[in-house]
Amino acid sequence: MSARVTTTVAELRELLASDEPPVVLDVRWALGDPHGRAHYAEAHIPGAVYVDLDTELAAPPSPEGGRHPLPRTEDLQEAVRRWGIRQGQQVVVHDDLGNTAAARAWWLLRHAGLTGVTLLDGALGAWRAAGLPLESGVPADPPPGDVVLAEGALPTVDAEGAAELARSGLLLDARAAERYRGEVEPVDPRAGHIPGAVSAPTGENLAADGTFLPAGELRERFARRGAGTAERIGVYCGSGVTAAHQIAALEIAGYRAALFPGSWSAWSADPARPAARGGRP
Repeated sequence: MSARVTTTVAELRELLASDEPPVVLDVRWALGDPHGRAHYAEAHIPGAVYVDLDTELAAPPSPEGGRHPLPRTEDLQEAVRRWGIRQGQQVVVHDDLGNTAAARAWWLLRHAGLTGVTLLDGALGAWRAAGLPLESGVPADPPPGDVVLAEGALPTVDAEGAAELARSGLLLDARAAERYRGEVEPVDPRAGHIPGAVSAPTGENLAADGTFLPAGELRERFARRGAGTAERIGVYCGSGVTAAHQIAALEIAGYRAALFPGSWSAWSADPARPAARGGRP
């Protein structure tokens, strides 16, 4: 693959002490928890910059675009410069939830043409477990960055493309298995899954300590779901957030996959789109 996906805690500690430290982005977000900024202020990696997923990593929600549409490139570039990222500078992204939210920032920045972007393996929990320092409060804004973003470096599909992948390729549903089966639906208009999609819950990408499973184990996990023989792979979730984590795991495993940004939130908002239930595609 074109670039590494993760940075270890030990590597980040060394990088932060180097002459060219990376920008560390703290994407503290969880479904149903609107207090990410307060969690960041309570304790974060020294020098880390808080990133708001709802307002900086997404455009306003809509039935057509889902709950977290991709932001416009010019809006994302404005945010990235506000975070202090300079051209060519390394970026390490994390959250406090196994990187299931932070992967959205990783994917967006990679999609915008930045290659030196990695996820802190194990997220904030790994930093804590290593006994490394944290700071509290909200620091002053960093000096503005000068990075220039493009778009389209990573593949995407729309609803029609997702439906086609479910028929002729491999479409993975990264949501929890009970949402895939249609037993519960806490946030979106209808329960179920895209017909033909295969269940592959994001949480199964991670070991018990919140780090990604080894590449070989991830490769076997996705091969069991058909990735080894599929010519094209796509991923969706509820709103295009945790699906980015699935794409990171697929990349570690050696597979390239496209994101359906609108995901189930957009699909289920269209009454003309069918919904399947149960444990089978």
